[in-house]
Amino acid sequence: MYSQIIRTGLLVLSLSGVFIVTAQPFYFGADLSYVNEMEDCGVIFHEEGAEKDVYQIFSDHQCNLVRLRLWHTPSWYDNLNDGNRYSDFADVKKAITRAKAEGMHVLLDFHLSDNWADPGKQVIPAAWAAVVDDLPVLKDSLYNYVYHVLTQLHAEDLLPEMVQIGNETNRGILLSQAVNNAGWTLNWNRNSQLFNRAIDAVRDVETASGKDIIIALHVADPVDAIWLFEQFIENGVTDFDVMGISYYWAWHQPVTISQTGDIIEGLKADYPGYDVMIFETGYIWTTASNDNANNIINSTHPAYHPASPDSQRRWLVDLTQEVINSGGKGVIYWEPAWVSSTCWTQWGQGSHQEHATFFDFDNNLLVMGGMEWPSHQYGNLSGVSPAGRNVQAIEIRTDTNAWRLDIVFRDFEVAENLSIVLVNVKGEVLLSSNLEAVTQPEMMQSLSIPELGSGVYFVMINSGAERIHTGEILIIATK
Repeated sequence: MYSQIIRTGLLVLSLSGVFIVTAQPFYFGADLSYVNEMEDCGVIFHEEGAEKDVYQIFSDHQCNLVRLRLWHTPSWYDNLNDGNRYSDFADVKKAITRAKAEGMHVLLDFHLSDNWADPGKQVIPAAWAAVVDDLPVLKDSLYNYVYHVLTQLHAEDLLPEMVQIGNETNRGILLSQAVNNAGWTLNWNRNSQLFNRAIDAVRDVETASGKDIIIALHVADPVDAIWLFEQFIENGVTDFDVMGISYYWAWHQPVTISQTGDIIEGLKADYPGYDVMIFETGYIWTTASNDNANNIINSTHPAYHPASPDSQRRWLVDLTQEVINSGGKGVIYWEPAWVSSTCWTQWGQGSHQEHATFFDFDNNLLVMGGMEWPSHQYGNLSGVSPAGRNVQAIEIRTDTNAWRLDIVFRDFEVAENLSIVLVNVKGEVLLSSNLEAVTQPEMMQSLSIPELGSGVYFVMINSGAERIHTGEILIIATK
């Protein structure tokens, strides 16, 4: 004799990853900058054990924005692996093409450096080092670079929908190596002129192309965002659209999700003309490692402990709901596909983030992990509507005497046959079968399942390549 509990929610549908964006869209974003490199290093991504294009995986799970970093001249790659360069202009073009082919918008992240830019590093590209102290010439170099990149992308129908000027620019941009190494600095006279000149380039591309481009600024740490965006605006950097913030528990604790929401709400109240987004976040699903590269995130929040796929998913869902409630515009996850590979970084062989991706150590999409976050049913969310259909309900019932699933569809109609997959918590497929097309306002279909031991199982229903529902089953053996 078995007792069972079903936890299942409403579903959201998208068609081929294409979203209808309303006046106030909400972005579910993923930074996929490492994908091309990982694939060249031999990585093959899987979902439910089957090989699948990783961009399609994200699109199918209702990700609607891909963030991509752009370095000026990352020549340090020449001494790594096969000498291929990544996150340069050629690599970004390839990535934008893949994102747009799956119907996703693109956020192009101008790092304005040859290497990583963050609160501790803002080193000018080597190509401009000779004019670092000649502000008029440096401003022209910056303008020409941004304008040229965007114009070339537009010529190939690859213009991004959003750009960010600099990456985690808490200490400014385009610093000399000496000034960067000397410690904290923030010269607003210089800083504001550089930001405004880069913004001018984007606006001029808008005019020339007839296309709108959302302009974002990006800083790290919600607490620092309060005074940094105040300083941007007070120093005359005002012609932008989005305040982007990095928020990781590992680095920004003890700032909580709730406090981050309060900060977003405060920024919206103080500067009503601007949107606010979380541009980077991340959360680990395991404390284990899959390679020799040191992992860069190692702490978990007490309410999302221990590290697990479910903890990762809950962190993202709760953060996103808080952002929505506070009037924010989106959440972007940093590098959910930076899995282990045989290739080297500047610091070790493998990935420094494989334990915080959306994939297990076999590169198979985690069951009920972070990738389920975009399709969660959020309250107060009216900003993005999946194309073509309304939210519908699916109810899954189990009969453990007959070992049968009964799937009830209400106010649901789809002309093509559906497929159903039953997996355990390890992602092992226990059953894969087909269902009929749903042609009635209420329709039930039954399916025999194998006898299951006590534990949690997941039922996933697909329409073609599109995931339309995930249900969780808890089966408890009783005597």
